[in-house]
Amino acid sequence: MSLLAQVTGGTAGAPAAAAAPCVSPAEFGFLRAFLLEKCAIQIEPGQEYLVDSRLSPVARQYQLPDIPAVIAQLRAGTSIALANDVIDAMTTNETSFFRDQHPFTDLVDHVIPEILAKKGPAATLTIWCAACSSGQEPYTLAMLMHENFPHLVAQRRVQILATDLSPTMVKRTQEGRYSQFEVNRGLPAKLMVTYFEQTGRDWTVRADLRSMVLAKTMNLIAPFVGIPRCDLVLIRNVLIYFPTDVKKSILDRIAGGVLGPEGYLMLGSSESLLTVGVDYETRRFERASFYQPRR
Repeated sequence: MSLLAQVTGGTAGAPAAAAAPCVSPAEFGFLRAFLLEKCAIQIEPGQEYLVDSRLSPVARQYQLPDIPAVIAQLRAGTSIALANDVIDAMTTNETSFFRDQHPFTDLVDHVIPEILAKKGPAATLTIWCAACSSGQEPYTLAMLMHENFPHLVAQRRVQILATDLSPTMVKRTQEGRYSQFEVNRGLPAKLMVTYFEQTGRDWTVRADLRSMVLAKTMNLIAPFVGIPRCDLVLIRNVLIYFPTDVKKSILDRIAGGVLGPEGYLMLGSSESLLTVGVDYETRRFERASFYQPRR
C-alpha cells in the first residue's frame, strides 16, 4: 500500500517534450550518488525533469538562486536541514485506502486469525507498516481491526507502527487528514462515514483510530531502531525501487530481528521474493501470497 518515497522509473509526470536540463551532467551525477547513498533512492539518466520540478521549491525555501546552487550547498555538506529537505523533496508517494483489496481480505479471513490462534487468547497484535507514505495503509488496517476484531481494539491489544522516510508524510499520517480525492480512492462510503469526520473540504480520521497508529520517521536502509517484535510487517510496493543488495539487507533484517516466530510479511500484489535470495517461504491463501521466514 504504502510506497516508500521512491522515484519511479515510469513516464508519469515527464514533460511532453524534452526540455533543457536544469543541472549539468556532473551535478546530476552527484545528486544521483547522494540519494543512493543516503536512502537508496534511484533516479536514472533521462529523469532530470524530476530534479527541476522537485528541487525548485527547495531553492525558493532556502533563498537560493537556482537548483545548481542547491546542489553546491549539498556538496559543501554544511546544512543537514537542506540535505533532509532535498531527500524529502525527491521522494514520490503513491498510496490509497485498501490498495489492491484482495490481500486485505486474506489478512482478515486467514492471516490474522492464524496469528491470534497461535499466540493465545491474551495476545497483542503488533503490526509495522514500513514506508507508510501519507498513512492510508495503517488507517486501512485500523479500520479492518475495528470492523473484524473489535474485542482486540476495545482491549487495546492492537499496536500499529507506521514509518516513512519523509517527515512530510509522517506528519500527514499523524494528522490523518485527507482530501475528497484521496478518500474517493478506495475508501468505501460506509467506512468514511463511520471513521472520518468532515473538516472543511477534507476528511479527518476519527481520534480513536488515530490513537491506534504511532507514526515516526525512519530510513529503511538504516538500523531498525525502535521497531518492536512484530506479528505482521507490511512493506508494499517499495522494494521494487531498491537495488537487490538493499532489498536483501532489509528483508534479512526483518526476518532476523523483527518478525516473531509466527509472523508474516506482506508485499505488494505485483511483488515477489523469487530473485532476491532471501530465506522466506511463501504462504498462498485464497487471493494473495504472504511470506514467513524459514525457522
